[in-house]
Amino acid sequence: MRVSHRRAAVRCLTAVAFSLVALTGCSSAGDGQTAAATPVTTATPSASADETAPTTAPAGGTDPDGTPSSTSAARWAGTKQFVQIEDARTSDGRTYLSVRPAQKKAHTQFEAWVIVPGKGPYTEVRMAEDAQVLLSVPLGDDKHASSYSQAEFVSRLTAQSSSARSLLGYDLSFDGEGRVTRLQSLYTS
Repeated sequence: MRVSHRRAAVRCLTAVAFSLVALTGCSSAGDGQTAAATPVTTATPSASADETAPTTAPAGGTDPDGTPSSTSAARWAGTKQFVQIEDARTSDGRTYLSVRPAQKKAHTQFEAWVIVPGKGPYTEVRMAEDAQVLLSVPLGDDKHASSYSQAEFVSRLTAQSSSARSLLGYDLSFDGEGRVTRLQSLYTS
């Protein structure tokens, strides 16, 4: 019986020791040490409707490819966001989206979504070259999402009136650099 008590005691002491090691690794800025600057990301699929994002990059900020950097896109790096898209364009073989966070709610009577528009300015984000585009009605041809090219998405979106675009919502997935790797429109009746 003493052996089982010793094992239990050793486990408890080991747990305490690991806890102390973890706690000593934590510090606050008031301890004279600088805190590590790590980006905070959210795993939630959508941002709040009242969240706003800056539309301009810091002065002189550019990506390695020479395009202006987007601070708000970088804050979405590695996350999924629900957004509205005001406009889309293709330039130099790259697709750019003008996005703003929004909210989605399940429709109470139909198998569809109700889009709650966000507030604030739109921010331009870039799509990755191999980004997957999945569209459903009204941008796509079917109720269920089907694959489309980025060029088809841009032409279908820009063919919609601005009032019709405000009723559409999209789930976007961002890579670690803040580029859109997956775009899926929500079925709206």
